[in-house]
Amino acid sequence: MNLKVGITRFWGTNCDADVKKWVTNSAFDHHLVKQVQATYLSSEDHFRVQDYDLVIIPGGFSYGDYLRSGALAAQTAVMKSVHEFSQKGRPVLGICNGFQILCEAGLLPGALLKNQSMRFQDQWVKVRVQNEYVGLTHPIAARLKKNQVLQLPIAHGDGRYYADFETLQKMQEQGQIWLTYEKNPNGSVMDIAGITNATRNIFGLMPHPERALVDWMGSVDGVHFL
Repeated sequence: MNLKVGITRFWGTNCDADVKKWVTNSAFDHHLVKQVQATYLSSEDHFRVQDYDLVIIPGGFSYGDYLRSGALAAQTAVMKSVHEFSQKGRPVLGICNGFQILCEAGLLPGALLKNQSMRFQDQWVKVRVQNEYVGLTHPIAARLKKNQVLQLPIAHGDGRYYADFETLQKMQEQGQIWLTYEKNPNGSVMDIAGITNATRNIFGLMPHPERALVDWMGSVDGVHFL
């Protein structure tokens, strides 16, 4: 299949070019994908949901993290289209600030709070795949195997995942806990590094797979995500 990817851009997004290189370089190797066309989506514009197969919300500091990380970006025109896109069952991936935006928009449960250290954490971490999503018709997570351990970088100040007990229990029952830290860097509840929605088409994670593409970066584990 040919994969048409939309990459959102907000004031303060700074991982958009990295994500574009990631999808155009790694997704070619996926057995489902023959060719990738990546297009930037402005925060101020709506887009036609039928024009894209996958939407990625990259990392950065959307609107300077004013109010709360992701809170202002969640109210933009492009996110209204992302909501419509996801309601059609189409795949959405949020990375770091993108994960925060998805939670603020109500597309994923829970919230991302200040790191327990109250400091910006910029380091390599190991994460474990907790749930394997077999039979996905889109490339997100389709190649990741349960208990697989990946080395990925993090760079965030508000990366501590939180949800109440009832929400966490429901997420566990439905297999929505996607990735967990082997050594928790930020105090996330249940060591959560990434989650999905109940219908497996919206994914969010704090680590940056687009920064783990080739050996000189420190890891090639980012290629497994697409």
